[in-house]
Amino acid sequence: MFRNALVTSSRRQSRLCYGVAHAMQDASSRTPYLIPRRSAAVVVTTTAVFLWYLSSDLVHNDAVHTLPSNSGSALSKRTSSTGVDESGALCAVVWGSNKSNLIGPQSPGIETFQTPVNAKWLENVALRDLALHEKHAACVDARGDVCQWGDGFSCSKSDVKAPKITLRGKNIVKVQLTGSRVYALSATGRIYVFAANEEQQQLPKPRISSATSWDLSGWTGRERQAIDFVEIFPKERLNWGEKLISIAAGSDHLLALTSEGRTYAHPINKDANSHGQLGLRRVEIPAPSNLKDAAGRIAIELVPRSVASPSLRESSPTVASEHLNVMDDRHIGFSDLLGVKVSQIAAGDRSSFVNTSSGKVLGWGANEHGQIGLGSRITLDTIIIPTEIDLARNIPVSTKSKCLSIYAGGDLTCFVAERNAQESHTYVDTLCCGNGQWGGLGNNTFSTFQGNPVRVRNVSGLHEFDEQKQKLSPIIPHAISGVTHRSYFTVSRHSVACWPGASGRDLVAWGLNHDYQLGTGKRTSLNAATILERPEGDRFILGRRKATVRDLSGKVWKNNVEVEQCAIAGHGNSVVYWKLR
Repeated sequence: MFRNALVTSSRRQSRLCYGVAHAMQDASSRTPYLIPRRSAAVVVTTTAVFLWYLSSDLVHNDAVHTLPSNSGSALSKRTSSTGVDESGALCAVVWGSNKSNLIGPQSPGIETFQTPVNAKWLENVALRDLALHEKHAACVDARGDVCQWGDGFSCSKSDVKAPKITLRGKNIVKVQLTGSRVYALSATGRIYVFAANEEQQQLPKPRISSATSWDLSGWTGRERQAIDFVEIFPKERLNWGEKLISIAAGSDHLLALTSEGRTYAHPINKDANSHGQLGLRRVEIPAPSNLKDAAGRIAIELVPRSVASPSLRESSPTVASEHLNVMDDRHIGFSDLLGVKVSQIAAGDRSSFVNTSSGKVLGWGANEHGQIGLGSRITLDTIIIPTEIDLARNIPVSTKSKCLSIYAGGDLTCFVAERNAQESHTYVDTLCCGNGQWGGLGNNTFSTFQGNPVRVRNVSGLHEFDEQKQKLSPIIPHAISGVTHRSYFTVSRHSVACWPGASGRDLVAWGLNHDYQLGTGKRTSLNAATILERPEGDRFILGRRKATVRDLSGKVWKNNVEVEQCAIAGHGNSVVYWKLR
């Protein structure tokens, strides 16, 4: 249940208003909003999904890699996919489409990598995070600086469009991408948003507000930045020690989570609530300068299309429909963050999910493919009220079940659920629902609608012998990376997974494979999870090691740093990079 709250902010400084969530309340009730300062925001939609299985060691996004300064080939001379070149240097492993120069920015002549291959453009670089969108990409190095590249980012006329550091000195730990923006979360809990395109990042000419003679740019440090950005943070002070710890972006909305389980929603543009994915309707945003009759902030109502009607808009006194029509939502400071109490958040293209500490899941937003997971009997295209998802629908009543984690991308949703019957082993299943047209459900079928979450074959209900406990223990997915690219005619996706092996985690894939994004060397899509093999013939196991880590400028950050390979999915491509543990 969400409570609507109002937000107040200025162009330079924005605040976030928090509202406590109450279960299953009407979307028009109060909810908290997050207000932007100058910061960066981006959401990602792509064509792939990756899944890793949890071992006793956790991986943290705190690593740095250096960008190569040489002008030679971005690919290793040998056909290798180990992530280590012939000289022992770290490098990324890439495969799939390179049409926007995302996985081979220094090899613009190569449109497709049919099999996994070492890419030296990330040589000796370990990262905190990396995200791929359709035409642009971003990563975070060990020092917390953000680097961007791709045809959608660079305005350079050169064929070789090298990655470029854009946001510096903010200690960023996580990035999320949309088609037009980049959202970056810092280690201190601040969210920054900036344009995805290099040309649109240019700083505006300095202006002093007519309401004050103070110019605060010197206090905010903006004069030291090379790009224009906005910071989004709470209007009301968070509790002592509380901070924002996670962000998840859809195509038009963003979710943010605090260390105390409070959740916020952020409308990126006017389409942010087209399918009720915000979980609320009434929001307050900073008043644009072209509205002379609006002072400070303006209240608008973002009505889902399924319930929108002229009479509804006209009957609401808080809806400034004439203002909404003239507002420009292309600016990075269009709105604030808006607020519930949970342990995890996830966002699909037009849907939202939260997981509580007790393992209960709530979902809302677009549901035309059954991606909310409410069952085959619920055929509504839009779920505007946060609704509990029953993952124990197909198991005996005596069996206890709870959700461990949620992963959403595009029109496909994955739930990692634990089931435990009395006097029996504990099982962990990976459940998928949504659009499985290209095999993304992983259950040996190709279906465009799956409202009831189904088990992914070959990665659900698995066990391994735990030598410390001297008994069988369930294999728990470590991570799932997946997104979907929606077009007028098709919805495409693929998934990849891995579990603990002798030297790391196996990589497993399923789903769409039209651009060789599964790494099998063939274009045949897979409707069941399949263990990947390297071109050399051995299993694709994500490794770990100690190495000298450099930042994106090429300077040594630290020596003897523990790093681990991490796989992520993009629009028709995939990347395995070295990540700080």
